[in-house]
Amino acid sequence: MSGIYVHIPFCKRACHYCDFHFSTSLKYQKKTINSINKEIEIRKNYLNKEIIQSIYIGGGTPSLIDVSEVEKIIKKIFKEHKTKKEIEITIEANPDDITKNKLSEYKKIGINRISLGVQSFYDKHLIYSNRSHNSKQAIKSIELILESGFDNFSVDLIYGFPNMTKKEWEKNLNFILKYKVPHISAYCLTIEKNTVFEKYIKNRQMTELEQEYQKDMFLLLMKKLQNNNYKQYEISNFCLKNYKSLHNSNYWEQKKYMGVGPSAHSYNKYSRQWNVSNNLKYIKSIEKNIIPFESEILSEEDKINEYMLTSIRTNKGLSIKFIQENFNQELNDHFVKKIKKIPRNYIKIENDHLILTKKGKCFADKITRDLFYLN
Repeated sequence: MSGIYVHIPFCKRACHYCDFHFSTSLKYQKKTINSINKEIEIRKNYLNKEIIQSIYIGGGTPSLIDVSEVEKIIKKIFKEHKTKKEIEITIEANPDDITKNKLSEYKKIGINRISLGVQSFYDKHLIYSNRSHNSKQAIKSIELILESGFDNFSVDLIYGFPNMTKKEWEKNLNFILKYKVPHISAYCLTIEKNTVFEKYIKNRQMTELEQEYQKDMFLLLMKKLQNNNYKQYEISNFCLKNYKSLHNSNYWEQKKYMGVGPSAHSYNKYSRQWNVSNNLKYIKSIEKNIIPFESEILSEEDKINEYMLTSIRTNKGLSIKFIQENFNQELNDHFVKKIKKIPRNYIKIENDHLILTKKGKCFADKITRDLFYLN
């Protein structure tokens, strides 16, 4: 089983924390969509005719483009690939783009999952990060999704905004519980390079929340959601029973996936590819039937690092047996040596799997870095 990611590189405005590839100009919208459809055709053999279990239309802001254009992409994928009968088809949407009519049209073209970029239910956080919606629209969009019969949807939230209090974060989580949102992705604010927030930090216009305060918010997130029957199946992802994201699980379970569109990434277990992050260059190249990508062949060291990076973030953890059976003695020795240095209260061993404890999850990035094999 594999997945296909479609990158729609358009947004109304630039969020101050975002470093993804996008354009606020819709000048090349139709040409970009046509190029994406052509890329789907050109790359139809990339996944070796594996069955597609998920399609994820992200960005950017795909809810900006006409539903008819989204439909063309979905139809093209179905034409060129064999798909699972109960395929998961997700589209990312901003709350201000959600209408009853649009949701009805999404259902008609086969979309069965919405990923809603709420980020916060507080206007001050939304304004500060330059989001295009307000808190009332955030709540209204969830109500419309529920009224429209979408039982499978996700809400994205961010914690760790400057001056965000624990009470505000808890109130955000209370909204999730109030509406019984089936899936939540919650991320700590990260200051990425070449973003407005990075500029604010450099100019001392903004101060990051202390790490200890961010850790407390993460602990509150885990406690509150787990006490309300949410399963934390990955560090940043929680779901009610039967609402795990199939597409995101492709990444964490190291299944193959193909990415189409400007800046989209692909993985086939042996190599990684990434398309050019420039809409016009992408269009011109596809017009010549050439996919504008760079790639790297994965070494054994790359493969074990990728496995550790993805698997340790999941509730299943990292399989010691898998490492023993799939990697050479040098890499196995490295792994055993590194495990011994991890504090005992950060990890546990269950059924031959190394799993992070609640405390360990607070230091997941550091633990992963420590496990990495650096030649």
